[in-house]
Amino acid sequence: MQVSIACTEQNLRSRSSEDRLCGPRPGPGGGNGGPARAAVVPRPPAPAGALRESTGRGTGMKYRNLGKSGLRVSCLGLGTWVTFGSQISDETAEDVLTVAYEHGVNLFDTAEVYAAGKAERTLGNILKSKGWRRSSYVITTKIFWGGQAETERGLSRKHIIEEIVRAMTYVINQGLALYWGTSRWGAAEIMEAYSMARQFNLIPPVCEQAEHHLFQREKMEMQLPELYHKIGVGSVTWSPLACGLITSKYDGRVPDTCRVTIKGYQWHKDKVQSEDGKKQQAKVMDLLPIAHQLGCTVAQLAIAWCLRSEGVSSVLLGVSSAEQLVEHLGALQVLSQLTPQTVMEIDGLLGNKPHPKK
Repeated sequence: MQVSIACTEQNLRSRSSEDRLCGPRPGPGGGNGGPARAAVVPRPPAPAGALRESTGRGTGMKYRNLGKSGLRVSCLGLGTWVTFGSQISDETAEDVLTVAYEHGVNLFDTAEVYAAGKAERTLGNILKSKGWRRSSYVITTKIFWGGQAETERGLSRKHIIEEIVRAMTYVINQGLALYWGTSRWGAAEIMEAYSMARQFNLIPPVCEQAEHHLFQREKMEMQLPELYHKIGVGSVTWSPLACGLITSKYDGRVPDTCRVTIKGYQWHKDKVQSEDGKKQQAKVMDLLPIAHQLGCTVAQLAIAWCLRSEGVSSVLLGVSSAEQLVEHLGALQVLSQLTPQTVMEIDGLLGNKPHPKK
């Protein structure tokens, strides 16, 4: 199964060509974002002797519906932005994917623009070699920024077969996908797509892919919950660690091995070293006592905090090693410890809880 996610041009119009190849600005965080749609693409049955696969039993993985659709996805997914086809080798990517799958992760997110198409190819080649049953996992991909030609980007009929809602209905009716969603759309745009689908008997979106972390809260807490209750649009969130800022690894400096040193990510280095970035790093350090009290890392606390939000179907993780992935999966054990009192304590330290506008 594959899910496709679509972005609107007006949300992306101000981004430079370099940004388009690297994903959204921070904006973006440590997961995956950017223009996209999702679809489910069937594949032939796995050959005899297929590698071991996990259904999640015995791994502690939890599953949620994608929005109010019937599709069940792991509450922690694996993103490929920055890492696959770019930051890590194909061998490491295979190790990460294997560990994720064997720990019950069934949602893998990519996009045609990640690593100029290499991320999609790397993910596809690994899945093909594994021979896991195609029905046992979900692939989400995103479209908008494609090739360099005018006909290879955008949401036109030439690029995606049809325009937006009608196009995705066509893709699903052709059996190329089972669901579709949006990425970085505003609440009004999502509602417009839903209304158009209902008016013309087309298929509406089931999810929005949005950035969400301790320092990016407005959309997830003030806008999307209403869409979830009214029309069943859930959320797949990315960047739970704000491109690694919520790990305490920066601590006033920029390590040589982190993603901010990768070509094309100067914007994130500028963010980390800005006054706002320094203030956010100080807030991260303030969270250490809470993390210690719960027996977890700040990263695990931050991921669990994202999972607590209503309407969140899955939180995408961006990792550069299998060891890092295993650590982040530990957030599942922290989730049950996030009592209302603990959440209030976190809100008090952050001082950025959004409130309805009067």
